[in-house]
Amino acid sequence: MRLVALAATVALLGVLAIPALAGTPTLNGTDGPGFTITLKKSGQKVTKLKAGTYIFKISDKSGIHNFHLTGPGVDKKTSVGATTNVTWKLKLKKGTYKYVCDPHKSFMKGSFTVS
Repeated sequence: MRLVALAATVALLGVLAIPALAGTPTLNGTDGPGFTITLKKSGQKVTKLKAGTYIFKISDKSGIHNFHLTGPGVDKKTSVGATTNVTWKLKLKKGTYKYVCDPHKSFMKGSFTVS
Protein backbone atom coordinates (compact mmCIF):
# COMPACT_ATOMS: atom_id res chain seq x y z
CA MET A 1 0.00 0.00 0.00
CA ARG A 2 2.82 2.40 0.88
CA LEU A 3 4.53 1.64 -2.42
CA VAL A 4 1.36 2.47 -4.35
CA ALA A 5 0.96 5.75 -2.42
CA LEU A 6 4.60 6.64 -3.06
CA ALA A 7 4.26 5.92 -6.79
CA ALA A 8 1.11 8.05 -6.97
CA THR A 9 2.86 10.92 -5.18
CA VAL A 10 5.88 10.75 -7.52
CA ALA A 11 3.59 10.70 -10.57
CA LEU A 12 1.61 13.69 -9.27
CA LEU A 13 4.79 15.69 -8.60
CA GLY A 14 5.98 14.96 -12.14
CA VAL A 15 2.67 16.19 -13.60
CA LEU A 16 2.75 19.33 -11.47
CA ALA A 17 6.34 20.14 -12.50
CA ILE A 18 5.64 19.98 -16.25
CA PRO A 19 3.29 23.02 -16.40
CA ALA A 20 5.77 25.06 -14.35
CA LEU A 21 8.42 24.56 -17.03
CA ALA A 22 6.00 24.66 -19.95
CA GLY A 23 5.27 28.37 -19.42
CA THR A 24 8.93 29.31 -18.98
CA PRO A 25 10.46 30.89 -22.11
CA THR A 26 13.41 29.00 -23.62
CA LEU A 27 16.55 30.65 -24.93
CA ASN A 28 19.00 28.67 -27.07
CA GLY A 29 22.69 29.42 -26.80
CA THR A 30 25.35 27.92 -29.07
CA ASP A 31 29.10 28.20 -29.37
CA GLY A 32 31.07 26.57 -32.17
CA PRO A 33 31.84 24.45 -33.97
CA GLY A 34 33.40 27.40 -35.82
CA PHE A 35 34.16 30.75 -34.24
CA THR A 36 30.54 31.73 -33.55
CA ILE A 37 28.47 32.31 -30.43
CA THR A 38 24.73 32.99 -30.43
CA LEU A 39 21.75 33.36 -28.13
CA LYS A 40 18.32 33.04 -29.73
CA LYS A 41 14.66 32.91 -28.78
CA SER A 42 12.35 31.31 -31.35
CA GLY A 43 15.14 31.54 -33.93
CA GLN A 44 15.71 35.28 -33.43
CA LYS A 45 18.79 36.88 -31.83
CA VAL A 46 18.11 37.94 -28.24
CA THR A 47 18.63 41.68 -27.73
CA LYS A 48 15.95 42.58 -25.16
CA LEU A 49 14.03 40.56 -22.58
CA LYS A 50 11.60 41.27 -19.77
CA ALA A 51 12.75 40.48 -16.23
CA GLY A 52 11.74 36.98 -15.19
CA THR A 53 12.66 33.32 -15.29
CA TYR A 54 14.06 31.71 -18.43
CA ILE A 55 15.33 28.29 -19.46
CA PHE A 56 18.73 28.51 -21.17
CA LYS A 57 19.57 25.52 -23.36
CA ILE A 58 23.25 25.78 -24.20
CA SER A 59 24.89 23.70 -26.92
CA ASP A 60 28.67 23.89 -26.55
CA LYS A 61 29.82 22.37 -29.84
CA SER A 62 33.60 22.79 -29.61
CA GLY A 63 36.37 21.76 -27.24
CA ILE A 64 38.16 25.07 -27.83
CA HIS A 65 35.21 27.27 -26.84
CA ASN A 66 32.82 27.79 -23.95
CA PHE A 67 29.61 29.72 -23.32
CA HIS A 68 29.94 32.15 -20.39
CA LEU A 69 26.91 34.22 -19.33
CA THR A 70 27.25 37.07 -16.83
CA GLY A 71 24.91 39.77 -15.58
CA PRO A 72 23.15 40.92 -12.40
CA GLY A 73 23.35 37.89 -10.10
CA VAL A 74 24.35 35.50 -12.92
CA ASP A 75 27.73 33.89 -13.66
CA LYS A 76 27.25 30.58 -15.50
CA LYS A 77 29.55 28.85 -17.95
CA THR A 78 30.39 25.66 -19.72
CA SER A 79 33.96 24.43 -19.64
CA VAL A 80 36.62 24.89 -22.29
CA GLY A 81 37.94 21.55 -23.49
CA ALA A 82 34.62 19.74 -23.62
CA THR A 83 31.56 19.62 -25.81
CA THR A 84 28.31 19.50 -23.91
CA ASN A 85 24.63 20.38 -23.76
CA VAL A 86 23.45 22.03 -20.54
CA THR A 87 20.22 23.55 -19.29
CA TRP A 88 20.09 26.41 -16.82
CA LYS A 89 16.95 27.83 -15.26
CA LEU A 90 17.80 31.44 -14.41
CA LYS A 91 15.93 34.41 -13.00
CA LEU A 92 16.99 37.52 -14.91
CA LYS A 93 16.86 40.94 -13.28
CA LYS A 94 16.92 44.38 -14.86
CA GLY A 95 20.33 45.17 -16.39
CA THR A 96 22.79 44.16 -19.08
CA TYR A 97 23.88 40.57 -19.62
CA LYS A 98 26.89 39.46 -21.64
CA TYR A 99 27.84 36.12 -23.14
CA VAL A 100 31.31 35.28 -24.42
CA CYS A 101 33.66 32.48 -25.27
CA ASP A 102 36.36 33.10 -22.67
CA PRO A 103 39.38 32.12 -24.85
CA HIS A 104 38.07 34.26 -27.75
CA LYS A 105 36.20 37.01 -25.89
CA SER A 106 37.52 39.80 -28.13
CA PHE A 107 35.38 38.59 -31.07
CA MET A 108 33.07 35.80 -29.79
CA LYS A 109 30.64 37.84 -27.74
CA GLY A 110 27.13 39.16 -27.46
CA SER A 111 24.86 40.99 -25.04
CA PHE A 112 21.24 41.76 -24.25
CA THR A 113 19.31 44.00 -21.90
CA VAL A 114 16.62 43.07 -19.42
CA SER A 115 13.97 45.60 -18.43
